[in-house]
Amino acid sequence: MSGARTLVTATGLGIRRAGRWLVHDIDLQVAAGEIVTLIGPNGGGKTTVVRALLGLLAPDAGTVRLADGVRVGYVPQKLQIDRVLPLTVARLMTMTGHHKRAAVRAALARTGVEELAERPVQYLSGGEFQRVLLARALLRAPDLLILDEPVQGVDYSGEADLYELIAHIRDDEGCGILLVSHDLHVVMAATDRVVCLNQHVCCTGAPREVARHAEYRRLFGPRAVEAYALYEHHHDHAHDLHGHTLPLDGSGHSHDHPHPNSHGHGHDHDHGHDHDHGGRRHAG
Repeated sequence: MSGARTLVTATGLGIRRAGRWLVHDIDLQVAAGEIVTLIGPNGGGKTTVVRALLGLLAPDAGTVRLADGVRVGYVPQKLQIDRVLPLTVARLMTMTGHHKRAAVRAALARTGVEELAERPVQYLSGGEFQRVLLARALLRAPDLLILDEPVQGVDYSGEADLYELIAHIRDDEGCGILLVSHDLHVVMAATDRVVCLNQHVCCTGAPREVARHAEYRRLFGPRAVEAYALYEHHHDHAHDLHGHTLPLDGSGHSHDHPHPNSHGHGHDHDHGHDHDHGGRRHAG
């Protein structure tokens, strides 16, 4: 984003194991206030890049630089919890640091699951668990959120709700978000910039640009065409309050505003999901 503070930068990043490059020549940066999404096939190196950005893997080539004073919140792809361990949500929230009860409650409320504070973790649904992990990451008041497959184990409608919650967090907190996802359909509508990764950066840009890229279509085949068609459907028009369509120009904004309260861009019309913008609704 032009003028926004760059939070983390990878330049020529390479990670090598057992004589082969897991990833190489990775150039990537995330600025405050933007959502950047890493997509790519399984084994393409997405989690490897995330671990390098977090400082969990030392680069074998290139550099990773975190801006001074940047606080990072992280939701891992997998977190194994022993089902016989008597662990409540509130206890999970404070396992890696001391936080006041009010702060824990506030973070859980931010992700719509405050009422689950005393529930045993093993009894949470997939959507509830992911919202708890997101709340746990928010406890750090992060400048940068790194979310590795944050909708794992969540049904489709729950995925859409979680992506919307993530966008609201970005809007409200002004943090940068690096999101790892395999869900092409939803992620195209939920991100500012897409980085397509398959050991190296195959293509990068705004969702519309990446969706048209030959390398993206080669990697994902028919799924890419379907996702692009859905993306275009959601972004080729806006609706006014009376349900009339308004054509968009290339920037995603409508040419006409015949009604003073009409939507000015394609992201605001109803996509068919019952969203609660207060973040209270969660997936089962």
